[in-house]
Amino acid sequence: MKKLISAVLVIALALTSVFALSACSKEESKDGGDKGASSVTIAIPNDTTNEARALLLLQELGFIKLKSDAGITATVRDIEDNPKNIEFAEIEAAQLPSALQDYDYAVINSNYAIDAGINPVKDSLGIEGSSSAYVNIIAVKNGNENEPKIKALVAATESKKVVDFINEKYEGAVVPAVDNPTDGFDPSIDYDALKGTTITVAASPTPHAEILAIVKDILAEKDIKLEVTEFTDYVQPNLVVDNGELDANYFQHVPYLDDFNAENNTDIVSAAGIHVEPIGLYGGKQSSLDALK
Repeated sequence: MKKLISAVLVIALALTSVFALSACSKEESKDGGDKGASSVTIAIPNDTTNEARALLLLQELGFIKLKSDAGITATVRDIEDNPKNIEFAEIEAAQLPSALQDYDYAVINSNYAIDAGINPVKDSLGIEGSSSAYVNIIAVKNGNENEPKIKALVAATESKKVVDFINEKYEGAVVPAVDNPTDGFDPSIDYDALKGTTITVAASPTPHAEILAIVKDILAEKDIKLEVTEFTDYVQPNLVVDNGELDANYFQHVPYLDDFNAENNTDIVSAAGIHVEPIGLYGGKQSSLDALK
């Protein structure tokens, strides 16, 4: 009799476990999906402004919805609706191309995509429009923007030669933001007084240093030397400008610069807007958007 009772208890406990597991598997999450449903992981930049750009792009593509007051500093905490049950991995922007294979998707800045041999126009599954909020700029220490050598640098960078170079080399992966390209020279500057001058600029390798190679040739026509120091991070280029080690930098947009100034007590300003690098969504483990449909 005791053996029979024990057997009944074992069966009852087993059935209870089955029912409990079944109930859990059907429990719905707050966003309307199943908690047990498989999700996709998207790697995004971990710096404030580029994380916001990534999230705004995903919202534009219809995969998430941000809070109404979320703007160009949005983070994953501002996601109001996530119907696709997307998980996010926040990674340093420069590391995203190499990390792409480890995630379903990644949102990558064009400069890092190009540098890794990824074509933003052909390879992206979704790409940002040329929003003026993210124009890459020539930046200088506040108060230096009207110095003759800085004005000469700006004029050369805003030239038609540079605009044509950007259009021909990058074919839409980098978009010029100069409305009225010049011949490369500022008529208000005494170029004779600048002969023999050296202008020093910090830049990321792609596309900024490549663009500055064209600028270097333009300035050389007036016997002005341009020295470009390449950096692969987002911190040092601003620090060397703020402390006066270098004259200018060319690697960032204004929202990033504003955030950097606020966090680091630096005083750097935009001297000119040159181009936009659209941020794009790329497939890693996934080769199409099917997993998000």
